[in-house]
Amino acid sequence: MHSLDPAEITRQLVELRQEHRDLDAAIARLSVDSASDELQLKRLKKRKLRLKDMIAYLENQLIPDQPA
Repeated sequence: MHSLDPAEITRQLVELRQEHRDLDAAIARLSVDSASDELQLKRLKKRKLRLKDMIAYLENQLIPDQPA
């Protein structure tokens, strides 16, 4: 991923965090339902982890470089 301007990174972070919250809610609903599809649940959890990694990466992009 190439370096983006801070406003674009912030916009992406807002979208990713919202999707992460939505996935969290969907996972919670499926976890309660005993008839839920385990494969779907695993895929959602995997997607949530990828989102978490993407959020962390973008947050690091917002941190200014420190001189050594």
